[in-house]
Amino acid sequence: MKLSKIVIAAAVVAAGASGVATSAFAQAKEQFFPLLSYRTGPYAPNGTPWANGKQDYLKLINARDGGINGVKITFEECETGYATDRGVECYERLKSKPGVALFDPQATGITFALTEKAPVDKIPLMTLGYGLSVAQDGMAFKWNFPYMGSYWTGADILIQHIGKNAGGMDKLKGKKIALVYHDSPFGKEPIPLVQERAKMHGFELQMLPVTAPGVEQKATWLQVRQSRPDYVLLWGWGVMNSTALKEAQATGFPRDKMYGVWWAGAEPDVRDVGEGAKGYHALALNGYGTQSKVIQDILKHVHDKGQGTGPKDEVGSVLYTRGVIIQMLGVEAVRRAQERFGKGKVMTGEQVRWGMENLALDQKKLDALGFTDLMRPLSTSCTDHMGSTWARVHTWDGKQWKFTSDWYQADEQILKPLVKAGSEKYLADKKMTRRDAADCQS
Repeated sequence: MKLSKIVIAAAVVAAGASGVATSAFAQAKEQFFPLLSYRTGPYAPNGTPWANGKQDYLKLINARDGGINGVKITFEECETGYATDRGVECYERLKSKPGVALFDPQATGITFALTEKAPVDKIPLMTLGYGLSVAQDGMAFKWNFPYMGSYWTGADILIQHIGKNAGGMDKLKGKKIALVYHDSPFGKEPIPLVQERAKMHGFELQMLPVTAPGVEQKATWLQVRQSRPDYVLLWGWGVMNSTALKEAQATGFPRDKMYGVWWAGAEPDVRDVGEGAKGYHALALNGYGTQSKVIQDILKHVHDKGQGTGPKDEVGSVLYTRGVIIQMLGVEAVRRAQERFGKGKVMTGEQVRWGMENLALDQKKLDALGFTDLMRPLSTSCTDHMGSTWARVHTWDGKQWKFTSDWYQADEQILKPLVKAGSEKYLADKKMTRRDAADCQS
């Protein structure tokens, strides 16, 4: 497929300037956000609200604030279909646009492919809640930022939660946990952490890969029925999630013994299953709903003006809100970079990388931005590119999601050795060295 065909839209929305021409990009007077997305294919039901939230937040910053300290935002969306090769094509096409801030690959496979390109091009990658778990180590991965959590932190929290509900982590000994996972880099990422927890607590781990996109899972769930695990961890995305829940129902596996990652815990995953998914649990990386100030502002300044990217009734949904959070973090990284390199100026990718590495969003700042109850405070550094490892569990009651746990934090005593070993191996394989203190100041 030619690149010209995979570009869905180029959109610029600003107060009093909603029709900026493509030639404006060449003037480098705007901050450009490339938007990789997938609105087609089996992952579209999940990828679309995520993409819509990202666009709407950029539109809000232009319409309500006049940009970032006066710097207008432009953006262009490029369709990947969740395919790694198309994601790389989009990256190559958009990376040379003037004023590029950062890339959010929106897929772990694409992230893997871009991790070696980003340092050469000096453009940071934001992989909120996905990507390389070892990239938390900023001393090894200068250009990767797995904000708010990785698949290791997610898997760790799920095991913590299951252990707590069982009456203590010691009660996991002798239990059987099945990991039903998307057979891709995304699905394989949590395996080292779950294996480590299995060794620690003495539970048996059964691993059941599902061929992408996951529309055929009968054989997988027959294995589940035969092995009768005590719990199932669902590491799915897109159509795989609803299919898994339907197959669990058909084979009689209790949905209240199923726990999904935060990419298997949104409205598209359960809506078609309805009552059949009742009792199913999943991680909640972020809050949702329409009550927060930022969502109210999007409705007022974007949707009520006829500028919404998608349907109004989707605003505030789980994945839409995650998209809003992603773009807020990108905008705030630019704003942070401007504090050092020049307020009211377009930032380069290198400068934005510094902003991403020096974010400090405490509760007061989040409240001021309108993100109360949507996320936990986040603070990054040269050594920590994640900034936060908190998540909750929510449960589908047949009609809606409801929070059923307090916030959990991943166990750093388990994570740090895994991250250090993984990053050391990566550096050795690539014949690279760790950053030094001087580089942290650059």
